[in-house]
Amino acid sequence: MRIPRRQVSFCLSLFSLEFTYPLSSPKFLGIPNSFIRKPKVIHTLVLLLGIKHHSDSGLNQLRPIDAMGENLGTVVKDKRVDSLDFTHIHDAQEPCIWSSSEECKIDIGKQIFCNRSLNMKNIVAVGFDMDYTLAQYKPETFESLAYEGTIRKLVYDLGYSEELLNWSFDWKYMVRGLVLDKKRGNILKMDRHKYVKVAYHGFKELSKDDKVQTYGNTLVRDSFDEPDYALIDTLFSLAEAYLFAQLVDFKDNHPDKVPEDIDYARMYKDVRAAVDLCHRDGTLKQMVAKDPERYINVDTAILPMLKMLRDSGRSTFLVTNSLWDYTNVVMNFLCNSSAPDGDQKCNFDWLQYFDVVITGSAKPGFFHDDNRANLFEVEAKSGMLLNTDNGSPMPQVGMASLALSPTKLGKSCRVFQGGNVRHLHKLLSIESSSQVLYVGDHIYGDILRSKKALGWRTMLVVPELEREVELLWELRKTRKQLQQLRNERDAIEDKIHHLKWSLKFEDVEADEKDRLSSGLHQLEGDRERVRLSHQDALRECHRKFHGVWGQLMKTGYQNSRFAHQVERFACLYSSQVTNLSLYSPDKYYRPSEDFMPHEFGIIPL
Repeated sequence: MRIPRRQVSFCLSLFSLEFTYPLSSPKFLGIPNSFIRKPKVIHTLVLLLGIKHHSDSGLNQLRPIDAMGENLGTVVKDKRVDSLDFTHIHDAQEPCIWSSSEECKIDIGKQIFCNRSLNMKNIVAVGFDMDYTLAQYKPETFESLAYEGTIRKLVYDLGYSEELLNWSFDWKYMVRGLVLDKKRGNILKMDRHKYVKVAYHGFKELSKDDKVQTYGNTLVRDSFDEPDYALIDTLFSLAEAYLFAQLVDFKDNHPDKVPEDIDYARMYKDVRAAVDLCHRDGTLKQMVAKDPERYINVDTAILPMLKMLRDSGRSTFLVTNSLWDYTNVVMNFLCNSSAPDGDQKCNFDWLQYFDVVITGSAKPGFFHDDNRANLFEVEAKSGMLLNTDNGSPMPQVGMASLALSPTKLGKSCRVFQGGNVRHLHKLLSIESSSQVLYVGDHIYGDILRSKKALGWRTMLVVPELEREVELLWELRKTRKQLQQLRNERDAIEDKIHHLKWSLKFEDVEADEKDRLSSGLHQLEGDRERVRLSHQDALRECHRKFHGVWGQLMKTGYQNSRFAHQVERFACLYSSQVTNLSLYSPDKYYRPSEDFMPHEFGIIPL
């Protein structure tokens, strides 16, 4: 457990004096549950690139080396990008970044929080995921699109009742960190010890007795992992979790409309199959490509962030599971590189902000060295794939030379498809995994695998965090009152235990025994009163974060399972990837001091 010991800038404490927070900000009030606003559909990631550093020339003099140690050309050169042109961005103010002349004040919701020390001076390559990292999708449109597409696949391809076509989607209902019990049709929220604290069967809340009977009275504790459980650890999974809950209720209320051989687990399997069908036929991506602004949030700080990182001498790198055509559409929109005259034809200007782009990476398998996937180079204009030898160009059969025009790809960026992390390390000459900072949104596909398998430094993007920390700031007095109620309850229980002991073992007169019994009865009433007050206050506090599931990072007083994963695998975490632009590219991120429970009453916090 980490609690800031004192107000110091490097702790990234919620109470740090370096950060100012506008309590009157309209964002502070927000729409209820508006923190669930950036879903996830495509698993993408932006990795980092490695470079060979020559001691006599500094970080700006770098050259890539292939698997055989040969120079691959100008893949990594001077990272500085030509001056940014924001004149084509309509109705947008130039974002404040750390390197600008004006000092940026960092709102509490945009701070970067640190679990493990990270000195950015040691980082030579910074990589990014695309979907839900650089590209934040709008849940009210994008998740609804995914939900409706899945419904149609269930009805027209998998034979479900046409009544499903009349269903609607509440994009605010589900949150990340939940666990689906496929066999029982339950949705669970657990603490960091994997104890079930909140549980619903479909949309019906389970009582405490039902929770204990189902998940507590066992000789062997359940691991709550696949294949019997599904983890909702991406924003894209929220729509399928909501649809699963609807199907559970539908089966319970209308058993005659669901074949007997279709149980809860089969329904979840069908939902996953329908989602995969939506991806395979390109339905979702085609709709997004037609009108990106309808489905993707605009973030004008992306280009300044990338430029600042490259000006600092670092490489930037993108790896996504999406193929080249969709990647180019999304990145064009994000970087506002469409023609100013309104022509939406895609170009390749955005590539100047990256050294290498890998599409169709098939993460998380990409992170395994034993993955035998071939690495192809992508010809940007046609999308044609060209064979490579660990990234080195190979002459095509029947062609005198490789038909690639460097002008199409900007000054230095190369685009690939497939491959694995071994190709990446060799192509970019990564000398040490600790030199790489990887930024992603998927706790399993992006952060856990890159951290455990490779030892990269990691940063997790948690869009819900911005509203969560703002509410925490608002509710800090309420949290203090909750602690006081807990202390009062503990004190009353101690007195009850003393009286019960006296009545059981001590030889007391009848009058004294009556007096003690009367006092015991009164204390038990006081305990119940305080217990109910504490229970109601805690429930009300959690409902301010989310009406059903409560605070994202907490379950009762314990860290939630999701928060536990964030603490274990993410060196840094923040609400947006562009929050990196608010800090020095050479910043030394330091965590607050760790405290154990026995230290709370001894060491001043």
